[in-house]
Amino acid sequence: MLVNNETLINLARKNVHPITLSMPDLDAATVGCVILAKNGSIYEGVCIHLSCGLGFCAEAAAIANMIKDGETEIQKIVAVSNDSVLSPCGRCREMMVQVNRANLDCDVVLDYAHTVKLKELIPYHWMEHMQE
Repeated sequence: MLVNNETLINLARKNVHPITLSMPDLDAATVGCVILAKNGSIYEGVCIHLSCGLGFCAEAAAIANMIKDGETEIQKIVAVSNDSVLSPCGRCREMMVQVNRANLDCDVVLDYAHTVKLKELIPYHWMEHMQE
């Protein structure tokens, strides 16, 4: 299934609706993520920012939704805030690879016209050359 970057960015942006949680410095949904799985399904997630490192990124939430349906392979992924398309953090990049090594070849959307392979964001990954 061919889904363009603009469609994915707009879907992710619909999930961005910041809300304050139990305290003013704790919030959620400031970042939205959309994954286009290899099978063509769309999975969405939002971030949760909590104290003590208990929160998680929007990419992790979307990956959890994908795994819930038994999927592990990402075709394209994008995360956005209100203003920007965001590159996945190191933790999310690592999560994508550990969920399925084939995700090293997934497309990471960086803007409307630009994608890169995940392996370009994490060259020489330790799992890349491991035997299965």
